[in-house]
Amino acid sequence: MTLAPAPFGRVLTAMVTPFTDDGSIDLEAAARVAEHLVANGNTGVVVSGTTGESPTTTTEEDGRLLRAVIEAVGDRATVVAGVGTNNTAHSIELAVQAEKVGAHGTLLVTPYYNKPTQEGLVAHFEAVADAAGLPVMLYDIPGRTGLTIAEDTYRRVARHERIVAVKDAVGDLQRGVRIMADTGLAFYSGDDVLNLGWLTHGGCGVVSVVAHVAGTQYAGMVAAVERGDLAEALDIYRGLLPVVDVIMNRAPGVMTAKAALQALGVLDNRAVRLPLVPVGDELAAEIRSVLDAAGLLDPHRK
Repeated sequence: MTLAPAPFGRVLTAMVTPFTDDGSIDLEAAARVAEHLVANGNTGVVVSGTTGESPTTTTEEDGRLLRAVIEAVGDRATVVAGVGTNNTAHSIELAVQAEKVGAHGTLLVTPYYNKPTQEGLVAHFEAVADAAGLPVMLYDIPGRTGLTIAEDTYRRVARHERIVAVKDAVGDLQRGVRIMADTGLAFYSGDDVLNLGWLTHGGCGVVSVVAHVAGTQYAGMVAAVERGDLAEALDIYRGLLPVVDVIMNRAPGVMTAKAALQALGVLDNRAVRLPLVPVGDELAAEIRSVLDAAGLLDPHRK
């Protein structure tokens, strides 16, 4: 089967933001993580999303982090800047900064906590898209924001030339198929457990947390779907289920992804910023064990 066009690439990771032990951003480690991702199946990275702990970083820190990642991998992969906040003026500031720094696109999450009307969503999305000349991926994740983007809202904002894609964490495949047909927006899976489902329902790719450690496998799954080998795609999906479970269901993904990257030797620590706390030693050991059982600690095994 032929997958839909993917404006930001097929396999992207919602990248963690590494910190030093004293809590400051570790730009050298960020470049190392980005290099690891691109060397292992990722065609793009999302910087300063929720998994990048964006609620705890400043605009200035976001700019330095984005610049470091672009310098590391921007000539080989799509670098998407997370610019979504619940303050339109701040999101515009971040989008303008992202364009100046050299990002290839922006990720714009539904405003959280203040729960605007659908009319407010349209105004917010269009204002941010108008502010910078970068393509925009909307991020629909009602479990975090308390608000779902309505189908009619998608139809309205899809008319904007720069709003081109959606990262979907709603999890309603039937709804997504309708929206894709009505709008032509490219849909990315924003939930690792549904990555295969979205690819077989018209999705164009994935924006993953688990791809921190399984980018090569996800790239293989995407390729298998594209050539019509669903048996192979399902085999890859099944093999990753324990990894998805331990990373996505035991603690917030940023915490477990950092523990997984430490197990791989990509990160020296698993430091996060409050209100998150680092994964404890017991869960860290379990994550290492699951990765080992899945063959992900051995670079020669797929």
